[in-house]
Amino acid sequence: METFKSNNNKLPSNLPQLQNLIKRDAASYSEEFERQYSVYQATCVIFEQNPTVYNGDLHQLVMFLAQVAQCYPEQLNDYPQELMTLLKRHGSVLHPEMRMAFVKALVFLRNKNLLSPTDLHMLFFQLLHFQDKNLRQFLKQHIITDIKNINSKSRNMKLNKELQNFMYDMLMSKHAVAAKTSLDVMIELYRKHVWNDAKTVNIISTACFSKVTKIMVAAIRFFIGKDDDVEEEDSDSESETEEQKNALRSAMMATKVNKKSKKMQKKLAKAKAVAKKNQNKKKTKASFDFSALHLVHDPQDLAERLYKRLSKMNERFEVKLMTMNLISRLIGVHQLYLPNFYPLVQRFLFPHQREVTKVMVFAAQAAHPQVPPDDLEPVVTTLANNFVTERYSSEVMAMGLNTIRELCTRNPYCMSEDLLQDLAQYKNHKDKGVMMAARSLITLFRDKNPNLLARKDRGAPTELDTEKKQDQFGENKAKSFIPGAEILTFKTHGEDEGIGSESDSDDDDEWIDISQNTTVTNDEDSDDESSNHKHSENMEVSKDTDEKIMSKKEALAEVLKMTAEERAAKAEDVVSSRFLTDADFARIAAAQAAKQVEKFNQSKKQRGKKRKRSDEEEKTESGELVPLKNIEMIYKKRKHDKAARMETVLAGREGREKFGARKGKLNPHASTTNRQKMRNKNFMMIKHKTAGKQKQSFRNKQIKLRNALLKQKKNY
Repeated sequence: METFKSNNNKLPSNLPQLQNLIKRDAASYSEEFERQYSVYQATCVIFEQNPTVYNGDLHQLVMFLAQVAQCYPEQLNDYPQELMTLLKRHGSVLHPEMRMAFVKALVFLRNKNLLSPTDLHMLFFQLLHFQDKNLRQFLKQHIITDIKNINSKSRNMKLNKELQNFMYDMLMSKHAVAAKTSLDVMIELYRKHVWNDAKTVNIISTACFSKVTKIMVAAIRFFIGKDDDVEEEDSDSESETEEQKNALRSAMMATKVNKKSKKMQKKLAKAKAVAKKNQNKKKTKASFDFSALHLVHDPQDLAERLYKRLSKMNERFEVKLMTMNLISRLIGVHQLYLPNFYPLVQRFLFPHQREVTKVMVFAAQAAHPQVPPDDLEPVVTTLANNFVTERYSSEVMAMGLNTIRELCTRNPYCMSEDLLQDLAQYKNHKDKGVMMAARSLITLFRDKNPNLLARKDRGAPTELDTEKKQDQFGENKAKSFIPGAEILTFKTHGEDEGIGSESDSDDDDEWIDISQNTTVTNDEDSDDESSNHKHSENMEVSKDTDEKIMSKKEALAEVLKMTAEERAAKAEDVVSSRFLTDADFARIAAAQAAKQVEKFNQSKKQRGKKRKRSDEEEKTESGELVPLKNIEMIYKKRKHDKAARMETVLAGREGREKFGARKGKLNPHASTTNRQKMRNKNFMMIKHKTAGKQKQSFRNKQIKLRNALLKQKKNY
């Protein structure tokens, strides 16, 4: 009993123990709480008389009341407002520790929903005006965490709208620190997927025109940065693997033969490679730009205002580059028309320009199919004249060709026939980087517009090329069919079982090469007759209809006999008359892969070798972004610096004898030579022998030269 009384006597001075007891049983300790609250009020009156001095008692009482505020809501109803009044009245002169104590107490009250977030955030943004770095960091982190917790379970749209409007007002504030903090908060909330809506993005876009450089740079970096959270692949990767295997198997079946010759094996390998490449194209995700750019309400107005500011900007060159990057991305992503931007970029396209590779990326990013060729032709000509010339190094030439390729990938209409044929001449350049860049440009126009190339550079046309038609600038044709769907008009073996079934594997040995000549020599008559007999046995006729059931090999051969117009008509009939299954799409993919490797023969009577595809061919697909590595694609081994070379030399010397001539004698008992003896003699003894090394007179030089010439004449 005495121990209990002694503990009660210590409670007024032991606030942590009283705090713990109140949280357990608030009603039993109401008197102790009233006593501490009265002490707090008296201490506040004393503190306000001299707020610049740190008061430890008030510090403890403030934190104590914040911890037990939920236990006595009636008595502490005005307590949050009292703390806010103290901060507003004396915030600028408060001791840093006292100011931080009041702020932490308000955070405790906000976490217990005893204070509205809007009122607290308004106060915190006012406190940002004070010169206290630790306080600013704490306030910024709390604002982000508080808004994130508000939207953790469900979105409070009304509260979010109020907070976003308040953030916009702070962003327009004249106080730079408050505006910068507001921008940082919105950017962080966007990256945490809390405020990732269009309103937040458009509020951030207004900061791109701030007069404060730090705010402007932070907003521009937000738009030109990449999204760190890349979408993960689907969990059902096994099904995707099976689909790829089925497509590969179908492509293999399309060109498999009975006769295992080297020619046919090469053809099968090429067909497999094409099918795999087509499958990877579907699986490869496009290089989308940072998603914030897609949420801008008026990208045309934003780009025009940024260009107007860029043309009058007096900031550092790095800031100008960032602004150019943002403008080029806006133009490329939204396919805007800003004709004045291309002459601006053109002024920086010189090999001696600092960060010229980035400027080349911006020029390529700003190109898209809707830009008139007249606006892009000067850029291509400038790149060709300033970079692709023999007076510069091979690296500069390769980067110029790579930039032209990336630009023409997005807008092939800006290339003229004469210029393209001149650039194609570098395909045989002695430097590998220039050669590969020129060949990649040729490969691009083989797909985009082969008519611009010289006849020898066009390559052999394939069956797939015959179905393509060269579009003119501004032309956009919508197809009413799926290319390759004409293969579905033929009933084949194993169609009901699906691709990759056992029936498919059983028919592998019965297929012949689709590229075999229809007119054969006498030596091959017997083989063709036997193969035709075997196929005729495999042909079946449906009981209900007269439709023939043929092998997939024969179906593909029938498709290749059609013209492009007939294939389009057949494909349109199929698409409009039935629903397509996964197995149908797999058959279409296999047929398209076979067309891609099958050489086109206009007479349709004889088929030769298919067009060869080199390993260095690049993809012609263009994403929204131009990676810098595509411009700096130099196929050359870089020179090592001195440190790297010395490291390589020393590594090569390990495990072998000491480098250099042997200085020791082969026989240790042998006598020394006269030269070795001369090294140990006194200099005065051999001084006369060094006289010949002194400066000689002109007469002595004449005599020595005459004797030397006479001796040389005698020898001849």
